[in-house]
Amino acid sequence: MVIEQLYTGCLAQGAYYIESAGEAAIIDPLRETAPYLRKADRAGARIKYVFETHFHADFVSGHLDLARKSGATIVYGPNAHTHYDVYQAQDGETFTLGRVTIKVLHTPGHTLESTTYLLLDEDGREHAIFTGDTLFIGDVGRPDLAIKGDLTERDLAGMLYDSLHAKILPLPDEVIVYPAHGAGSACGKNMSKETTDSLGNQKRYNYALKAETRDEFIRQVLSGLSAAPAYFAENARLNKEGYESVDRVLERGSRALSPEAFEAAVNETGALVLDVREAADFARGFIPNAINIGLNGQFAPWVGALIADLNQPLALVTPAGQETETVLRLARVGYDHTIGYLEGGFDAWRQAGKETDTVKSIPADEFARRRSDSPDAMVVDVRKLTEFELEHVEGAENLPLDTLSEHLAELRSDEPVYVHCAGGYRSMVASSILKARGFDNVVNVEGGIAAIRKTGVPIVADVTH
Repeated sequence: MVIEQLYTGCLAQGAYYIESAGEAAIIDPLRETAPYLRKADRAGARIKYVFETHFHADFVSGHLDLARKSGATIVYGPNAHTHYDVYQAQDGETFTLGRVTIKVLHTPGHTLESTTYLLLDEDGREHAIFTGDTLFIGDVGRPDLAIKGDLTERDLAGMLYDSLHAKILPLPDEVIVYPAHGAGSACGKNMSKETTDSLGNQKRYNYALKAETRDEFIRQVLSGLSAAPAYFAENARLNKEGYESVDRVLERGSRALSPEAFEAAVNETGALVLDVREAADFARGFIPNAINIGLNGQFAPWVGALIADLNQPLALVTPAGQETETVLRLARVGYDHTIGYLEGGFDAWRQAGKETDTVKSIPADEFARRRSDSPDAMVVDVRKLTEFELEHVEGAENLPLDTLSEHLAELRSDEPVYVHCAGGYRSMVASSILKARGFDNVVNVEGGIAAIRKTGVPIVADVTH
């Protein structure tokens, strides 16, 4: 028996490859099929099943393309009503995979169709559970994403409590927990950086599993939830209704466009220019009105949070050699309408004599000097409210990046606006948005609060934390 976790840090997502006696199953695959097909081919195994734990909201699953290419059967648990053919399993049903068995445990709560898959080894022993978003390491799935009709988040939280206590907690302590996500995912609020653990450890240390009553559990899991990213509902819809083949998306999006063709395509389609280079490179020069969301950070979730329309045409400026990777990472979260990329990158644009823009970016010590000279200058902190409350520059305004566009009226475009975050990634994204909206005096503070803290700039700290 082989169990392999294929973890993707950008999405904080874990897919799983299980193999036994020449048969393989994939659980919660990402949209690209090659890694799974390649693993099975190298092992001489046939992919028999693609198991889905639920309708994912934070990424578009690869189940449709993978099933089409491998001949595998797509399996969902109860209550999963799709617009394409699947096998809808019943609670307690079992599936044979080589010499092991996979048992369906219907665990509604995160969503109504949420299902955990229990792996029984060659001797029939309970070996591992693949919990999807039902149980994470250190947390449980948020119950506010699948509210429908008269169903409330409290109702779903109660279902989740019942699922955990009836289906998960009675299992032996040595059972291994394999969740769909880890720290950084918006599908929970307290996830560990660890991506697997024993169930026994989770019983001892997971706050949600230690709740003494159903009401206490509901109260705990519903407190402190941030707003769900805007793209979640659309990704869940795509996973339920179906989507275009990723091969066609990649073919269309990977077109190389000369500077002239790139400019013409943007003007013709109304495409958003998405520049995925690192912040420092973007600051030194970019195409006017381009938005910078760097590949080196949590790229896909920030695209989902900041680009509201999944059908928005996108034209890419990328580092050399990362053009197709960018198209794929966009497709993972449902952004299928990339029209091509700038051949030769930004250097080709500049060499063609096209118009360019820059973002003024200064080190923290220069910011400190400027702050001392102009203590009333506008400072915008684009971190989350929880980060801001722990510590912030005295007098700074907190405008979290994901809601920045809703608060532009609070800023004056004719005065310098100093923007910072924790380390510099989000502040350059914010600076690019402000520049595109006419804030020509935006100044990015390099290194964020981590660098500012080392200067003499007054910091307000929450001593209660």
